[in-house]
Amino acid sequence: MQTRPEDFPTPHTTATASPLGVSSHTDVTVGMSGGVDSAVAALLLQRQGYRVRGLFMKNWEEDDSQDHCAAREDLQSARAASDRLGIPLDSVNFSAEYWDRVFETFLAGYRAGRTPNPDVLCNTQIKFRVFLDHALAHGAQLIATGHYARLNRTHQGMRLLKGLDGDKDQSYFLHALSAPQLDRVLFPLGNLEKRQVRALAREAGLPNHNRKDSTGICFVGERRFREFLGKYLRGQPGEIVSTEGETLGRHAGLMFHTIGQRKGLGIGGRRGAVGGPWYVVEKDTRNNRLIVAQGSDHPALYRNRLIAQDWHWIVGNPPALPLRCRTRIRHRQPVAPCTLNHASGGSIEVCFDSPQRSVAPGQFVVAYQRDICLGGGVIGDTTPVVP
Repeated sequence: MQTRPEDFPTPHTTATASPLGVSSHTDVTVGMSGGVDSAVAALLLQRQGYRVRGLFMKNWEEDDSQDHCAAREDLQSARAASDRLGIPLDSVNFSAEYWDRVFETFLAGYRAGRTPNPDVLCNTQIKFRVFLDHALAHGAQLIATGHYARLNRTHQGMRLLKGLDGDKDQSYFLHALSAPQLDRVLFPLGNLEKRQVRALAREAGLPNHNRKDSTGICFVGERRFREFLGKYLRGQPGEIVSTEGETLGRHAGLMFHTIGQRKGLGIGGRRGAVGGPWYVVEKDTRNNRLIVAQGSDHPALYRNRLIAQDWHWIVGNPPALPLRCRTRIRHRQPVAPCTLNHASGGSIEVCFDSPQRSVAPGQFVVAYQRDICLGGGVIGDTTPVVP
């Protein structure tokens, strides 16, 4: 039986109420990163009457130096915000757990020629597992973070909803969490826009109210990516080949490239400017070749269908398939209408109504019904558009 969008109605309320039926006079540990979002999350919970304490997680120390340590700067910022709020701040080192549970998988994805997304695994394994377990073991009843997402409790369990700020919505990165994990979580910023968060921080005198948002690899930060990845993986040079089979140049390693990439290929002068810039359309891992095509609308950049592996449904009982819904193949990408079907080996087939550009194996495809995030999986095989 086909499941319709109406089978997943938009909730009438959003997650401003506490999970598990607890009162606001509850011990909550807020993951404080040093940024404005987590500081305002703590501020709002404090104003609602929760007993708040902060926890700063140091999850990377591979290349710390005496001259530069991003975690040290983040901790100083988190401590300044905590002092302003008058809440205690603890610090814990989860670097070993991060390496074993997140970074090794990240490297394995690149070894396989894929483009992994460590932020999703970081959430499932560190922020909402190791951090959650640590907080509960030290007296907290709930944890909170500065993610832009909402929660709603239903008779089927806790549901994850998009944040109201479409530009900041982070449900894509949270899709692999389970309902039991979400039962212990608060997302105080889910109903706010970023500009409102900064205004609240400024009004409250938080010293990090204008601090730049962090970017780069989760907990590792901003890096020269090729140089950083080259410290852990050895690139195997190979040919750059057009879709017509013409050898155009050499690449330093497939791991340094992703589907849809335009810059950094080193072949911009080939054939002049007649056909437009070159784009990566495929990684031929068997022959270690990077396949490229000219033009931003070249058919080889588009896919009609993909197979998603390791699919996770947030609510325990998955909906009946086939299922009409919308999916997102990367953060901030517009959601695309599609149909989900069963595939072999427990995988999910995603058939798009319209071809999607730059579908990258190793990234995540995440399914939505209106504002409800249903879950998602890892992008595997894709089916190219036939010209």
